[in-house]
Amino acid sequence: MKPGERIRDQLRRNAVALISLAIAITSLGYNTWRNEASEYNRNQRLISIEVLRNLGDLQQVVFHNAWDMDVTGRGNPRTGWVHVIAIRDLTLLLDGDASSSAAVLLEAWNEGWHDLEGDSEPYKAVIEALERVRADTHALLRELD
Repeated sequence: MKPGERIRDQLRRNAVALISLAIAITSLGYNTWRNEASEYNRNQRLISIEVLRNLGDLQQVVFHNAWDMDVTGRGNPRTGWVHVIAIRDLTLLLDGDASSSAAVLLEAWNEGWHDLEGDSEPYKAVIEALERVRADTHALLRELD
């Protein structure tokens, strides 16, 4: 028997096992990739929800300050710093434009946190920046698998 015929015979006898091995390796690779993608999407969703929650809390501080003139209670603009910094930090972990819009929010807050009376320029700048972060976060959530 020639050496090439022995290999051909072995391949013919073990074809099912070789095909099964190829399918198993391919399945393992796909499963690993899918698990990684799912975990990544889960993390992006969780961070996005935290960003949206902090945006809501910040907006509540702004509204209480601007419209209820409550600067010592729930509208204390100093408490807004906690939310603005948390939003900035969380958006650094997100894909997309949320981190750059959070930087704009931080800048708008830094410049106007002390003067958030309704319809003032700092109030408008903060609300506009806040809505931009919210829109960017929603856009990211729509793009996830």
